Amino acid sequence: MKTKTNRSAALTNRTTLKVRFSEIDSMQIVWHGEYVRYFEDGREAFGLQYGLDYMSMYAQGYMVPIVDLTCQFKHPLSFNEEAVVETRFIHSEAAKIEFEYTIYRASDLKVVATGTTTQVFLNTDKELELTNPTFYMEWKKKWNII
Repeated sequence: MKTKTNRSAALTNRTTLKVRFSEIDSMQIVWHGEYVRYFEDGREAFGLQYGLDYMSMYAQGYMVPIVDLTCQFKHPLSFNEEAVVETRFIHSEAAKIEFEYTIYRASDLKVVATGTTTQVFLNTDKELELTNPTFYMEWKKKWNII
């Protein structure tokens, strides 16, 4: 049985970012809350690459808030270092979008953080959708996920 940490990714995106001064804390390392932003950067890059971006989903009449987020810190990042955010789409039959993330230090490819997010679909009345929206099923078919 596959667990949440070893499931197969249906699609993957990699994007690079540079640690800004405003992202470090008094210990001169990236403040832990910034990793959530790095996950967001990964989701945005994934969405642009694969056509599953927030504004496209919103145009279809859906919002996709995060309802679950995990982050495990492995090694610190410092000011001006580059990092690679790997974002992996994890297929689910349920009406949700799941991603797994690995953030690497670009200079040595050391894993600095891993994590997951789960998003659900809300309609324009902010009601939870219990079935997959039509546009999402079409998107999955386009990328041979189902």
